[in-house]
Amino acid sequence: MVFSSLLFLFAYLPTTLAIYYAVPRRARNAVLFAVSLFFYGWGEPVTVFLMLFTITAAYLFGFWIEKYRKTDEKRAKFALIASLAVSLSVLVFFKYYNFFAANLSRIPFLTVPQIPNLRLPIGISFYTFQVMSYTVDLYRRDCGLQKNYVAFGTYVTLFPQLIAGPIVRYQEIDRQLQCRRECLSDFSDGVVRFCVGLGKKVLLGDALAAGHRYFLSLAAFEPTALGGWLGAICYTLHLYFDFSGYSDMAIGLGKMLGFRFPENFNYPYIAKSITEFWRRWHITLSTWFREYVYIPLGGNRHGKARQYRNLVIVWLLTGFWHGAGWNFLLWGAYYAVILIFEKAFLLRLLERLPRSVRHLYTMLLVVLGFLIFSTPDLTLAWRDFLSLWGVGTVGFFSPTVQYQALRSLPLLLVSAIGATPIPRRIFESITQKMPKSTAFYPILTVMLLLLCVAYLVDSTFSPFAYLQF
Repeated sequence: MVFSSLLFLFAYLPTTLAIYYAVPRRARNAVLFAVSLFFYGWGEPVTVFLMLFTITAAYLFGFWIEKYRKTDEKRAKFALIASLAVSLSVLVFFKYYNFFAANLSRIPFLTVPQIPNLRLPIGISFYTFQVMSYTVDLYRRDCGLQKNYVAFGTYVTLFPQLIAGPIVRYQEIDRQLQCRRECLSDFSDGVVRFCVGLGKKVLLGDALAAGHRYFLSLAAFEPTALGGWLGAICYTLHLYFDFSGYSDMAIGLGKMLGFRFPENFNYPYIAKSITEFWRRWHITLSTWFREYVYIPLGGNRHGKARQYRNLVIVWLLTGFWHGAGWNFLLWGAYYAVILIFEKAFLLRLLERLPRSVRHLYTMLLVVLGFLIFSTPDLTLAWRDFLSLWGVGTVGFFSPTVQYQALRSLPLLLVSAIGATPIPRRIFESITQKMPKSTAFYPILTVMLLLLCVAYLVDSTFSPFAYLQF
C-alpha cells in the first residue's frame, strides 16, 4: 500500500484517523502500532515478523545497555555492539547476500550459492537505521530507556515514515511518544502538506518518470545527445518530486497524528556546490551518517588525511545503503571524490565565480551522478554518459527527439521552477493580503486533492522510487 493510492486515501487513512481520535489518548500508541503493522504487512504479511524480531531484539538489548552503561562500560558497549550486529545482520542478509554471493563466485574455485527469490523487505534500510539510532542514543545517554514495548514499536513502525523516511532518530521523537498534543491547526497544516506532497508525486513526479522511460527506450534504437540529456534531466527532476513528495506526505501525516518529523529536503536544486547540495538533499540520511558514522570515526578533528578517509568511508556506506549494486558504490565514491576536492580547494575557487556558474556546476554534477545511480549496468551507464557528448549517437537530435523535446518543454519548465522557492514565495505574497478567515486554503487544497484523484483514477500503479531501498 502506498500513499498515492485510492485505497490509502479513501479507506486506510480515514479509518485510521477515525479510530485514532476515537480511543482515549493513552491507547493511541497501541492503535498506531497496530495499524502500522497492518499497513506494512498489506503486501507481504510474512515480513511483519522479521520487523518484529528486529524491534524486539533492540528493545531487549536496551535493558542490558541501561543496566550497565553507568557501572560497567565494557558490558554496556558489548550489549550495544550485539544489538547493532543483530540489526545489521538482518539487513545485510536480505539486502546484500546475493550480491556478495554472486561476486565471490567470480573468484576461481570458489562457489557461493545464491538464494533464489530472496526478496528485499520494503523499507528495511529505513527502519533498521531507526532501530540502531535507539540503542546508540541510549548508550550515549542522549535518551532514556523505553520500557514500554508498544511505544518503542510505534516509533519503529509508524506508518507515515516507515518505508521511505524521513529517518527519525529516537532522541527526536522520544517525548512525542509519551506527551504529544494533537490540535486542529496542526491537523489542518498536515492535510495541506500531505496534499502538496501528493501533487508533487502524482502531477509532476510520475509525468517526469514517464518522460525518462520514453527517452531511455528511444536511446536503445535512436540514441541522440539531446535525448540523453533530456532523459537524465527528467530522472533528476522525477527523483526530487517523487522523494520530496513522499517526505511531504509523511510529515503531513505525522502532523495529523500529533508528531513533528524532521524536514528531509530544502530545495537542493538551488545549491551552488555539492557540499551545499548534500545539506539540502535527504537531510535525515546525511544527519544519520554524520552522527553515527562520521563523528565517531573522528570527523574532521584529526587532520585532513583522517577527514578525507572518513569521508570516503561514509560515502561508500551511503552509496551501498541505497542498494546492492556496483553502481551505488560507484555513486558513493563519485560524491566522496567531489566532496574531498571541494573541501581541499574547490570551494574557495567556487566562491570567486558568479552564482549562475556555481549553480550550473552543481547541477551538472548532480545530473551525472544520478545517471550512475539510475543504471545498475555500468556498461550501459558508460554508454549513456558518452551519448551525452555525442559519442555513439546518430547526431545531436533526431526528428522524433525534437518533437518529444518540444512536448516535454512545458513539464520541464514547470518542474524546474517548482524545484525552487519561487512558487512558495508567490503563494505567500498572495495569501498575506487575504484575511485570516478566508476559505482560500481549504478550497485550493480540495481542488489539488481532486485533481490528484482524477489522475490516480486514470493511471496505473506507480510506487515511490525510494521504496526499493
